[in-house]
Amino acid sequence: MVLYNPGQFTKYPSEPVDNGIRFHFLGGGNEVGNVGCIIEDNTGTRLLIDYGLAPTRPPKYPDQSPPVTDAIITHSHIDHIGMVPWLTRFNNIRFHGTSLTADVSEIMWRDTYKVSKIEGYPLSWDKRDLEYALESWVTHEYEEWFDVGKWKCRLHRAGHMPGACMIEIETPTHRILWSGDLDTRDSPNTIGAKPIECDILCLEATYGGKNHPNREEEESKFVTAVKNIVRRGGVALVPAFASGRGQDILRILHREAPELNVHYDGMGTRLTRKWFDNPQHIRDPSTLEEVWKWTKKVSSKSDRKKALQADVIVTTSGMLDGGPALWYLNRLRTDQANGILITGYQAENSGGRKLLDEGKISIFGNVTQIDLEISQFQLSNHAGHSELCNFANQCAPQDMILFHAPEDSRNVIFSEMGKEIKIHLPVNGTPIHINS
Repeated sequence: MVLYNPGQFTKYPSEPVDNGIRFHFLGGGNEVGNVGCIIEDNTGTRLLIDYGLAPTRPPKYPDQSPPVTDAIITHSHIDHIGMVPWLTRFNNIRFHGTSLTADVSEIMWRDTYKVSKIEGYPLSWDKRDLEYALESWVTHEYEEWFDVGKWKCRLHRAGHMPGACMIEIETPTHRILWSGDLDTRDSPNTIGAKPIECDILCLEATYGGKNHPNREEEESKFVTAVKNIVRRGGVALVPAFASGRGQDILRILHREAPELNVHYDGMGTRLTRKWFDNPQHIRDPSTLEEVWKWTKKVSSKSDRKKALQADVIVTTSGMLDGGPALWYLNRLRTDQANGILITGYQAENSGGRKLLDEGKISIFGNVTQIDLEISQFQLSNHAGHSELCNFANQCAPQDMILFHAPEDSRNVIFSEMGKEIKIHLPVNGTPIHINS
């Protein structure tokens, strides 16, 4: 089954923009992940922001991008960068982003390519595209202005993960702020995003209508759950995303329970070393160095066997769709003293979602009942409803586009703020024109 065949189709309008700004979502408009958006005006300037895929089973891909010379990448999660190498078929394209996003992208792309081969799903790009993409980065510091066509752009901290950015765009007629994945709260490894006044705010709305519990209280509950498992002689298995969540978990455990024997496995070990190459993107990098020395890194089969005797194992994948997490789960599942602590978003049909809903998960092709204690904690690095609304109010836009969210999340924000701000609810493949 071919899920995405480049060159076969595009829904992008053929007519030029007469006036104002045109936004065209290739993906991520009325869904979580799979993000890609073309912004264009009558100066002939055309910019692509992100080009990802949804890590579902099978993966979901955005619509085909029209030709572009410049793309800005907000951060290195696969739902924002998974399709970027395909863009290299547009000769001399430039990928703009932070240095950390550029460095981490290589690991993420190589892993995506490897997984696609193992799981047998098609990718529209190959190793040659990947290598060319790595040569196409133009990196920028936060607050540094750079030109894209007739526009001026600069990046700001987004708070979502180290290296993640918001994008401020000055066109001849409008000031646009693209939030990227956003968190206004400080987290263990990042500083929260700050509002910027603009005419048009493009705001991710993943958690519209949902407020997160107090961060400190949730971290405390997580640590208590870990200690309870260890106290009864078990191992706490913590599936965690490789870039952001895993490192946050290590910081929390080091701060609150330094006596624990904590092992770290999976792709996150490689990604963290890229973090150390870009300390300007890390909140308190010296503390992270202490955490890293304290953590036992798994780098071999023998290390993995030793980790089974640890107090805590933090490992990928965060959605239990693969990686060392399934290897550990298969060996820990027979001892009910052990426990699983889920700390991140679990997509529909993911292993983690099935485990939470059904108590079952596919392990190496076999649907397996898991009779361990399973707990979930809200340690999201996305802004909750209140943070989103407060941020939008402080940006004071005339128009706001809500994306990267299901319909119900967008509708709650629309109901609350639609009287003060003109709100647009994009649908993938349907342009939005803003003229005022």
